[in-house]
Amino acid sequence: MDTTTLFKPFQLKSLNLKNRIVMAPMTRSFSPNGIPTAEVARYYAKRAAGEVGLILSEGTVIDRASSSADPNIPHFYGQQALAGWQQVIEEVHAAGGSMAPQIWHQGIMDNHHSGWLPPMPFEGPSEFNRPGFANGVAMTEADIEATILAFGRAAADAKRLGFDSVEIHGAHGYLIDQFFWEATNTRTDGYGGKTLVERSRFAVEVVKEVRRQVGNDFAIILRLSQWKPADYGNKLAKTPQEMEAWLQRLADAGVDIFHCSQRRFWDAEFEGADLNFAGWAKKLTGKATITVGSVGLSGEFLAAFRGESSVPSGLDELLRRFDRGDFDLVGVGRALLADPDWLLKIKLGRADELRGFTKEALAELV
Repeated sequence: MDTTTLFKPFQLKSLNLKNRIVMAPMTRSFSPNGIPTAEVARYYAKRAAGEVGLILSEGTVIDRASSSADPNIPHFYGQQALAGWQQVIEEVHAAGGSMAPQIWHQGIMDNHHSGWLPPMPFEGPSEFNRPGFANGVAMTEADIEATILAFGRAAADAKRLGFDSVEIHGAHGYLIDQFFWEATNTRTDGYGGKTLVERSRFAVEVVKEVRRQVGNDFAIILRLSQWKPADYGNKLAKTPQEMEAWLQRLADAGVDIFHCSQRRFWDAEFEGADLNFAGWAKKLTGKATITVGSVGLSGEFLAAFRGESSVPSGLDELLRRFDRGDFDLVGVGRALLADPDWLLKIKLGRADELRGFTKEALAELV
């Protein structure tokens, strides 16, 4: 298996990457009261030392009272939390890596299993997290405006602290995605609408504010997904034409790279072509894309949370699509979570040393 092409450099605006491998963002909940610890910094620095091209942090929440549903998810605001992230980026850079924080608002959520609740009710476009499940309040236009500004401040802080890029989390049924989805965005004002393009107004305004705060030369990544935790088969964009209208509006707002989340990267997005989500996004917009979804392991990542183990798998199909030009970067999640040296082993041809993944890996920072 010739993986040479995965080790070509990649450059775009503020990003100067040694290879095409991206550590995918994975929630770890090891930041007590939202403050990243020295152990969190070491966890990321190990992946940088393992020669990962770009590290995307776990989701880190913006400055809104109910942006988080978990007391141990890191904040990207406040003096203590930002000092923790300063240590993270300094250690990652010292190990030769590049990194972007993923900035996040979770929106309407289920209550945490511990019983912990944020100081204010969960907020979203409506009170719904999914059809039939209401657990919060619909945001006012003032709430929306304040949230847009909070995303912008977080991005500006990322640049100020020395991060190489920023990723906006717009996927997986969280706040921005709740605005995209017709099942949760039932608004009748300018942030709602019958079409996906109309329901994209909130995301567009977030991207524009982030761009305003970081300037034109700082790379902005936007993570999107068609699927929802409540509906794995969901398609926000049901045709290539609908996807083009959706993504082009976001590209025009300032997105440089689309991070296209799938459960399995080899799944075709639409009938009639074998292109995956990242392949279609690149074809339709011309923007760089990241593919992700069960790279290097059997099974898919949601099964891991149900306790299913995975074993290493080959990269031949990934390489076929990459060499065809379908996408520019490759997101790797569980394989890197379990083994910080996964990429080095691929590079050096030590495939026999690759590890599988078990749910026990979720319980510690390796």
